[in-house]
Amino acid sequence: MSGRKTFTAGEVLQAADVNDYLMDQSVMVFAGTAARGSAIPSPSEGMVTYLEDADELQVYTTDWGGVGGGTILQVVSTTKTDAFSAVLASGADTAITGLSVSITPTSTSSKVYVVASVSNTAYTTGVAFILKRDSTEISLGDAAGSRRRVTAGGNAPVSAIEMNSSAINFLDSPATTSSITYSINIMNLRGSSDTVYVNRGVTDTDASNWPRGSSTITVMEVAG
Repeated sequence: MSGRKTFTAGEVLQAADVNDYLMDQSVMVFAGTAARGSAIPSPSEGMVTYLEDADELQVYTTDWGGVGGGTILQVVSTTKTDAFSAVLASGADTAITGLSVSITPTSTSSKVYVVASVSNTAYTTGVAFILKRDSTEISLGDAAGSRRRVTAGGNAPVSAIEMNSSAINFLDSPATTSSITYSINIMNLRGSSDTVYVNRGVTDTDASNWPRGSSTITVMEVAG
């Protein structure tokens, strides 16, 4: 049985048609977007369908979007538990290895809510962080002369044992149904070369009162 039937003028309506198409399938059910696209090449505004592979109810406006703006459609998360360090020139930044997450939005109208927490430190001064969607820097401060635009910052350590925790929260509008990757770069704020650290203190002594931490980045697709 098809997920959709187009009735023609003069066609005799059978009881099975009423049960299958007008009652049981007033919300049309499809295996996925390919099957739906084949059955409904030119959708009309207000059509409602259910996708079995995504386990999602969608309504057509200008495209197929999840029902109910603000609904969380999927959640993907990465937690980095190993230590990371990098020697950076003044004002330079680099990707934090292992702290990235990929998601494939189900609709171009969806937004992606990014939540991240990074355990960090540097030898004498603080660090800053830059959130990226693929290769594009996002959630940046305003341009102001030659100042470097970043997403968030971390405090300078009081001692070599200390770790700071920096948070990032951003609601992105990627406008795509292709896979996208969110990642975080760490930047050296010192006026000269310095080593920056993630998930560990500066000295990292092997003792029970010296910390090792974890960092997390989580993305949530939000129905538009």
